[in-house]
Amino acid sequence: MYSIIVVPAHAADPGSQVRLAPGESLPFGRSTPSVPSTLASPSTLAGPLSPGLAIPHPGISRSAGEIRAAGSYWLLSNFSATSTYVVENPEGAGEHIKIAPGRLDAPVPFEFSRVVLPAGSELVDFGVWAPRHDYAERAHAAQEGEPTTLAFPLDRSKRYFLVLAALCEPRLRDDPHAPLPTVDRVVERLRPLWPAATRASVQWNIDYLAVKLRLKPGPETADPGPRLNGKKESLVSLALRFDLVREDDLAILATAR
Repeated sequence: MYSIIVVPAHAADPGSQVRLAPGESLPFGRSTPSVPSTLASPSTLAGPLSPGLAIPHPGISRSAGEIRAAGSYWLLSNFSATSTYVVENPEGAGEHIKIAPGRLDAPVPFEFSRVVLPAGSELVDFGVWAPRHDYAERAHAAQEGEPTTLAFPLDRSKRYFLVLAALCEPRLRDDPHAPLPTVDRVVERLRPLWPAATRASVQWNIDYLAVKLRLKPGPETADPGPRLNGKKESLVSLALRFDLVREDDLAILATAR
């Protein structure tokens, strides 16, 4: 199952994203120690060495901190002796947490996070995704044994679900073979609900959905996978086949008319 994906600032290529499985860690800073390319411990996986997350800014410490994956959330260590780091929830109304200087293994619960580091007179940042979003079947919660988790867990309160609903809408409302909306049409459709929506932010959510719904390889592989052609078509096909988006879910788009 997917765990943590670190997204460098302005990363346009999915190959630049770093995938972490539970228990794996990633150092970050101006210069970072080499870690196995799979980002697991050297004792469990062999492979060529590659750097951690390099942030080439003179105002960032050589060894600024470390991210450690822990299932559906992650931990952040701040190695700075003087700087507080801030982790923002881009989907929250200013929701954030502060990681004090020297704090180790601070848990971060957000599904989407922006890690903001002070760098002299500037601020630098990078993203962290936590697409592993587990739910147990409540009907069997009282039974003994391990609960079953959903195959495709989606949070309907997130913007990515708005994007997915907008992509599925023509085939749910009109024709099962209707052409899918372009990214620009999705932006236009969601603008009343999401005034800050842009082509880039909608495309970002489409890329995230491809990871969350396992259309891209998980962190258990070192290979980020090939570029996914027909990404929108694959997402909509999967969502409609498994009823991840139903016609009654389109109610969330009602005020976007």
